[in-house]
Amino acid sequence: MFLFQDEAGAGTTATNETAEAGAEAATTTESVDAAADLSEASEKASDAADKLMSGDFSGGSADLIEMGKEYVVPYGTRVIGVLVLLFIAWIIARWISSITRKGMERAKIDTTLTKFASNMVRWLVLILAGLACLSVFGIQTTSFAALIGAAGLALGLAFQGTLGNMSAGVMLLVFRPFKVGDAVNIGGETGLVNEVGLFTTEIDTFDNRRFIIPNGEIFGTTIENITYHPRRRADVAVGVEYGADIDKTREVLEAAANRVPGRLEDPAPVVFLSELGGSSVDWSVRVWAPTADFGAVKQATIREVKNSLDEAGIGIPYPTMDVNLTQPVST
Repeated sequence: MFLFQDEAGAGTTATNETAEAGAEAATTTESVDAAADLSEASEKASDAADKLMSGDFSGGSADLIEMGKEYVVPYGTRVIGVLVLLFIAWIIARWISSITRKGMERAKIDTTLTKFASNMVRWLVLILAGLACLSVFGIQTTSFAALIGAAGLALGLAFQGTLGNMSAGVMLLVFRPFKVGDAVNIGGETGLVNEVGLFTTEIDTFDNRRFIIPNGEIFGTTIENITYHPRRRADVAVGVEYGADIDKTREVLEAAANRVPGRLEDPAPVVFLSELGGSSVDWSVRVWAPTADFGAVKQATIREVKNSLDEAGIGIPYPTMDVNLTQPVST
């Protein structure tokens, strides 16, 4: 019984090998036929050209007409069909990309992921259409597996930086240190994130300049997300004259901080005596504000501090220098 099972298994293996060999033979036959057709067409074209050069216009013209009917018309029809297919694929790709984007927006998915997914869907449709166009001309993409692998290795070595930017872009989309609309500071450039692409990230500065930064540089440097938290602290440093009373100065500054419009009640404002400077007693007024109103609240804090010190008669000194002459100046 074991012998019969072994023989059955061997028969199944032989059948599979025969099927694979038949498929390979069929592919080889198609390639040989295509090469033969190409060789035949080349020979006919060469003969027609020789007849025309020798003055046999009737024979050469007849051969060219025959070649047109046999090769140009069928392949021309295929070319037109491929162009129509690519045009339709381009329209479908834009349509599917638009549907994907609108669906993700209705689902309130992050804008960064929405743009990335819609672009990926569009390119996927175009790539599939390109492969379909190759099959129209009888090109078997499976037979180029080894060639595609070698070309992929060569391209990988040639485009190390590009592939590095792509992998960094994927990491940015996965870990999401920032999203579209965030205010960030990357590589010394500060602005709003406009788009996180597969290879680059676009940042619009506050004076309306656009920076396109490779994702590899972003992922390998320090990223400051200015608007990550819902609230920020505005620090205003101010120095007062040494003759001012410290307790009175603190009361004036605390009252000024409490009058700042738009500030948050919690955490409460803090007035901090920082140091004794060379020409002034230095204070720090710290007020918390919503991130969206940070600039306005900081400006209001500076205004309240200056006006309150002026009303209390507390001066804000500026650096001075005393010059002492040990000898009288000759006139």
